[in-house]
Amino acid sequence: MRKLVFLLLFLAGPAFSVGLEIEVSGENVNGTINIDLLEDIAPLHTAQIKTLAANGAYNGVVFHRVIDGFMAQTGDVQFGKDASDMSRAGMGGSDLANISAEFSDVPFDRGVVGMARSQSPDSANSQFFIMFAPGYFLNNQYTVVGRVTEGMDIVDKLKLGHQGSGAIDGQPDMMQKVTVTD
Repeated sequence: MRKLVFLLLFLAGPAFSVGLEIEVSGENVNGTINIDLLEDIAPLHTAQIKTLAANGAYNGVVFHRVIDGFMAQTGDVQFGKDASDMSRAGMGGSDLANISAEFSDVPFDRGVVGMARSQSPDSANSQFFIMFAPGYFLNNQYTVVGRVTEGMDIVDKLKLGHQGSGAIDGQPDMMQKVTVTD
């Protein structure tokens, strides 16, 4: 009977969310960004992100597109690891298949994490972006995958790119190490 009570208490307890811990380094930024992944909102996208992070694919990937007042984009595991040649950063993905859109009612507020994609809504793969400010024009156009729970001060310190394109001059900031957390 005690085992049954313990099991029921365990099942009734709060659900633990899975997330990412991102160690960021750069010229003017060093710190950690913690993200809660919204597995119930975007299960396919979050599973892909967790797989890539667990395999170390995100380690050493740069923030290749950072637009002041909008967002910071990273996650190009194919072309985003060579900070000395940013010419193709943002054009690649991973060896995993692209994912079909999982749009939701979660708005693109400050600190929301979304999946980057090409023109096709079903082309998200490995790249993601973190919102500096609300971007409600993205609602129902891009898949929301998470929220920053700690480290928005680190996001705010990321090296900014050109206002129009977000392209970074010089050495970009990078995700030194990305770990899946429980």
